[in-house]
Amino acid sequence: MSCEHATVAGGQTAPQEFEENNLSEVKRVVAVLSGKGGVGKSLVTGSLAVELARAGNKVGILDADITGPSIPKMFGMGGRHAMGLGNLLLPEISEHGVKVMSSNLLLKNETDPVLWRGPVIAGAIRQFWSETSWGPLDYLLVDMPPGTADVALTVFQSLPVDGIVIVTSPQDLVSMIVAKAVNMAEKMNIPVLGIVENMAYVECPDCGKKIEVFGPSKLDEVAEQYNLDILGRLPINPAFAAACDAGSIETDLPAGLLPDALSKVMAVPEHDAGEEA
Repeated sequence: MSCEHATVAGGQTAPQEFEENNLSEVKRVVAVLSGKGGVGKSLVTGSLAVELARAGNKVGILDADITGPSIPKMFGMGGRHAMGLGNLLLPEISEHGVKVMSSNLLLKNETDPVLWRGPVIAGAIRQFWSETSWGPLDYLLVDMPPGTADVALTVFQSLPVDGIVIVTSPQDLVSMIVAKAVNMAEKMNIPVLGIVENMAYVECPDCGKKIEVFGPSKLDEVAEQYNLDILGRLPINPAFAAACDAGSIETDLPAGLLPDALSKVMAVPEHDAGEEA
């Protein structure tokens, strides 16, 4: 028997929840989602992972952006490859202990295109969850691809996602983009933790004035419209891009970028002891 979400995905039966292997113990799963590309979703994912790790948590990132992965490069893993342990994959571990699994860690060359169809991509998500030895993790962040298509459906239907952080930018389409993400979360019965606005402003290096390059922010009215908590506003800052490009996000990204988002993620309760995570 198919459900409405399976119909959206092409009329096929909805996927079953992927099982967690006995070498993984993930306490919380939080997805970082955007309704469109280019809004800085991976930056927010990386920033949250770094801050969670700095606070003493065991953190992993499942890079679900299969065709456009950027997490390995941000964490200085360029040219590295995931290894195996029996029938399981081992995530790569950053200099400061963040575990990462990404399609780029499985390719011979990181610049090779990922020419996979939907079912193969869904299989990769299964492999990154069920067939990867994550070990004990306090938080697994899922860096989602843009939009609300096949991969998002697979993640939300098949992984035990505890909450979603929505990332957007201050443009005219923001209301529609947020609406798509919120509506999908409601259909999947997953709570939205709040919204982060990236590229909100540029700060003048001389006088400190905040200049809204994309015009006045609509974040307050959009948050009120959809009853969302505002979890932070990030400026346009070349230093952020430089840290990501250099693979030094753990050392060069300033502390305290998204304190409200961090607090909200840290407040997500652990899976119940009797619940299969």
